[in-house]
Amino acid sequence: MFHGKMAVMDEEMYADQLRDAGLRVTQPRLTVLKVVEETPHLSADEVRQGVVKRLGSVSTQAIYDVLHALTDKGLLREIEPAGSVPRYELFRADNHHHLICRSCKKVIDIPCVIGSAPCLEPFSTHGFDIDEAEVTFWGICPQCIRSESPTSQQ
Repeated sequence: MFHGKMAVMDEEMYADQLRDAGLRVTQPRLTVLKVVEETPHLSADEVRQGVVKRLGSVSTQAIYDVLHALTDKGLLREIEPAGSVPRYELFRADNHHHLICRSCKKVIDIPCVIGSAPCLEPFSTHGFDIDEAEVTFWGICPQCIRSESPTSQQ
């Protein structure tokens, strides 16, 4: 089964990952990882809201600092779909792609389309050593299709 419903990691596993990445283990860092694990593809503000629910008051700047540190160390992956703010998910090294609803902006993980990483090969590499392909599929999700159908508007 694809990682959409992966086993929930415990706090000690996150603490080990932080240490392995050379970061101090702090409650805000642990909580950000937990919030993003439970609900991937959150914006920085949505992450902040999730952290505030668990820890109480935390500054927006602190959340940005944590997100940048975790992204720089490869614990989080930042995606920035066209027309959207950056969104965050746990880095899983599984080379997955995304399916995004044009209407509500819902983001769904989908496995690599075909073959091994980087899945797709460009006609010319222009001398680059390519190690990853980022593919985004766009469409309209079932909920938005239903809400936009003529029968739902009557």
